Amino acid sequence: MSVLRVKAGLGLLARSRPCISPWPLLCRPGARPIVDMSYSHHFVDFHGSSIPTSMKKLVVTQLSPDFRKAVTLMPSVAVPVPGDGDLLIRNRYVGINASDINFSSGRYDASVKPPFDVGFEGIGEVVALGLSASKNFAVGQPVAYVQNGSFAEYTVVPAMTAIPIPLVTPDFLTFLISGTTAYISLKEFGNLSKGKKVLVTAAGGGTGQFAVQLAKHANCYVIGTCSSEEKAGFLKSIGCDLPINYKAENVASVIREKFPEGVDVVYESVGGEMFDLAVKCLATKGHLIIIGFISGYATPLGILPVKEAALPAVLLKKSASVHGFFLPHYMSEYKEAIMSLVTLHRSGKLVCEVDNGELSPEGKFTGLESVFRAVDYLYTGKNIGKIVVELPHLVNSKL
Repeated sequence: MSVLRVKAGLGLLARSRPCISPWPLLCRPGARPIVDMSYSHHFVDFHGSSIPTSMKKLVVTQLSPDFRKAVTLMPSVAVPVPGDGDLLIRNRYVGINASDINFSSGRYDASVKPPFDVGFEGIGEVVALGLSASKNFAVGQPVAYVQNGSFAEYTVVPAMTAIPIPLVTPDFLTFLISGTTAYISLKEFGNLSKGKKVLVTAAGGGTGQFAVQLAKHANCYVIGTCSSEEKAGFLKSIGCDLPINYKAENVASVIREKFPEGVDVVYESVGGEMFDLAVKCLATKGHLIIIGFISGYATPLGILPVKEAALPAVLLKKSASVHGFFLPHYMSEYKEAIMSLVTLHRSGKLVCEVDNGELSPEGKFTGLESVFRAVDYLYTGKNIGKIVVELPHLVNSKL
């Protein structure tokens, strides 16, 4: 039985309107059907499918850097009802981020206590919407979003923050956090220009792949660290000039030999010893951008000790700088970043590598149950590109 049912006799009128989204580049070509409702507090049913009354979702039930201990799969919770300006999204793909562990351990907001929802980004289709939301969106429309609570079969998202997309495809998921992090941070702090030497750590991962390509588009010389020859091959395929497999080579020695004056920009997401190395590799007036420190996330404190105790002296001696970057602080730049990434991708100038776990020990990441495996897989460092989990739905859908 549907929890969101259209009241009989409302006289719903379907008509076509032009795309008036704040992200027009991402809209489906041509006019889109919009459903007008003359009675508030009722929502549009998904055409030909039944919206269930209950769903599965992941919930943080205790704070821990161990994702499996912190998070519980709830097998039956109520499907949320969208408010007047909201969309109810049936999630089809959700993204895995290293910071999922930081969130589930309570490091982002110590005042928030369990239980609380988890998961930062998703893609799916609109299955119900409020009256105000129907001005710009339609039932069945593919959308993407960045919002807490994506690790669920259905998520309510404010229409004003939802991003219309042409198709429900995991490729677009790579832009939402990973791509925009690379784009905005390099634009703000990288000062990229022709001939500059750029070091990207964890270059074969979800955000590293974008840092490599964006630096190449700026005509820089790009060095990328990785953990396997397979990843090194991938990095070469997307334009990395010098992949360094840190399990087979000494990164510091390679950089010292090939670039005795150091590198101009470092895009750093590993932390610990890699951060120390990156600081020492900086050239005069160099910039190091910290977008994470994954090597410490799964530890009790969330960070590994930094041995570069003389950091102030090192930076002063080189007139170098270290910048932290946290995407939520730069949402004013988000729209432009997404638009630019989509334009590059559509023109064939940007690769969006997705890792769906097909090569993991237990196979493809399918269903909310596999989010636990996907997080574990990310921390093994074996993924190439953005890790994505597919959420299949056994409903009678015409999409």
